[in-house]
Amino acid sequence: MLQQQLLDDLVLATTAEQVETVRIKYLGRKGLITNFAKATDFSKLSADEKKDFGQKLNELKNFATEKLQEAADKISAAATATPHRLFDLTVPGSNRTSGAMHPISMVQMELEAIFEGMGFTVLDSLEADTEYSNFESLNIPADHPARDMQDTFWLTNGMVLRTHTSSNQVRALKRFGAPFRGIFPGRCFRYESIDPSHENTFFQCEGLMVGENISVAHLIGVMKTLLSEVFRRDVKVRLRPGFFPFVEPGFELDLSCPFCGGNGCPTCKGGGWIELIPCGLVHPKVLEHANIDSTKYSGFAFGLGLTRLAMMKYGIRDIRYFNSGDVRVLEQFPPVV
Repeated sequence: MLQQQLLDDLVLATTAEQVETVRIKYLGRKGLITNFAKATDFSKLSADEKKDFGQKLNELKNFATEKLQEAADKISAAATATPHRLFDLTVPGSNRTSGAMHPISMVQMELEAIFEGMGFTVLDSLEADTEYSNFESLNIPADHPARDMQDTFWLTNGMVLRTHTSSNQVRALKRFGAPFRGIFPGRCFRYESIDPSHENTFFQCEGLMVGENISVAHLIGVMKTLLSEVFRRDVKVRLRPGFFPFVEPGFELDLSCPFCGGNGCPTCKGGGWIELIPCGLVHPKVLEHANIDSTKYSGFAFGLGLTRLAMMKYGIRDIRYFNSGDVRVLEQFPPVV
């Protein structure tokens, strides 16, 4: 009877702790088998009965010890064994695909490599920045009309979501001093209407070079090297006057629309040109905000639109695809290795 009861208890024991509880129940100091032996009055048994009782008691103890050990070994083996997976050979296989690089990420990494080859340092910058860094340090005071050109996302703590990566210019110059050459790629934000060529969340790459006797010729040289490396071919560009408070003189470098060949389309809004690189010589007041002697040092700055550059490089006609989350867009690009 005790044997069957022991086996029933072991069936329910699924962990090493539960097996130990069963052992104590039957073989412990107050266990059922132990107490069974203690409760027997050997004085009333004959010699043959004592011998027979002792033999059966030992068999019961050995049985219990053996079954307890088997249960413990089974649980231990199950814990270390490699699980066997059951599968249905008739189930259709799943189509596993590798992830792909986002086109803006590819363009950014390519630009970083190009500029590092020209001796520029790649620096991170803040997406949520102070009003001073985003405006005042760049010669855009509170009453400056240029603030009306940039519809800004203001945060409740008085900070802003940066409207351009230029917000890192003065911070970088204060940190590294002059001479300096570096780029600051990253995301920017502007509260404006969305159309095929404008987004309220986009990527830029700010470039800054400060040193002695830096001129427009240095700016043009860097821009030509950049565009020839990116497009790996000759491109048609134009340089026209532009106004940006943090540069003087300021320029707009436009690229002939690669989608319509300059004939006009929705992407270029019918004008045949796409704005690509606002640029110019760093305004002396920006250098002074960074504690740089503007009588000794000069420099140039530019803001390259990574999002628009990706559109032109990969033939994407609508800027809204980049933030759409549409997997079909990414499937057209090389997978991540």
